[in-house]
Amino acid sequence: MSGRLVIAGLGPGSEALVTPEVNAALAEATDVVGYIPYVARVTPRPGLTLHASDNRVELDRARHALEMACAGRSVVVVSSGDPGVFAMAAAVFEAVEAGPPEWRALDIAVLPGITAMLAAAARTGAPLGHDFCAINLSDNLKPWSLIEKRLRLAAEADFAMAFYNPRSMARPEGFAKALNVLQQACGDARPVIFARAVSTPEEEIRVVRLDRCTPEMADMRTVVIVGASTTRIIARDGAAFVYTPRSVPA
Repeated sequence: MSGRLVIAGLGPGSEALVTPEVNAALAEATDVVGYIPYVARVTPRPGLTLHASDNRVELDRARHALEMACAGRSVVVVSSGDPGVFAMAAAVFEAVEAGPPEWRALDIAVLPGITAMLAAAARTGAPLGHDFCAINLSDNLKPWSLIEKRLRLAAEADFAMAFYNPRSMARPEGFAKALNVLQQACGDARPVIFARAVSTPEEEIRVVRLDRCTPEMADMRTVVIVGASTTRIIARDGAAFVYTPRSVPA
């Protein structure tokens, strides 16, 4: 079987943060598959076909890519950030597991990318410097009750937390509920980072105390990082540094 399938991360937005490995895969591809705004980041060229599709059709997109790879094409499935973090890699392997045997024989590679979470953390210092977790606040693929349980347990364990998909026009109430859970569970004024459109010209970074956070501070282009109880702010001229120490007192 001569086809190949690559699942690649395009990073948070800036072309400077796309890895050389991903750029090389795109240069060799015959077809690029992905969500409309991510495919739009790929430069058209002769011999390359772009297959852009709407959101919420991840499995259809994965099956299409696998079918083309089986037909001998060199296919790249693109995601923003890292393809293995709330993105297309899991969808492709879900399709492989449920699909025909020949899909399992394909040459499939996952190429990592810089996540919005890590890019946002780097902009402010090292808020994820100790134990942390990442939670997708969208309830499209899981019930809100599970999200709330994970929020409470993560707060109880005193993790720093990174939130993807905090608030959208279709889900305006979810982030408000998440903030209520955190403000009750944490009960302090730890720093919260709102990082919108990181590494793009529209980038905006805000550091706000947990007890002063409001739902309107986030949208779907925002990654939210909530510090642990040990997370510290270093005040200085200009933007403050935020970091979580590498150790916890016994």
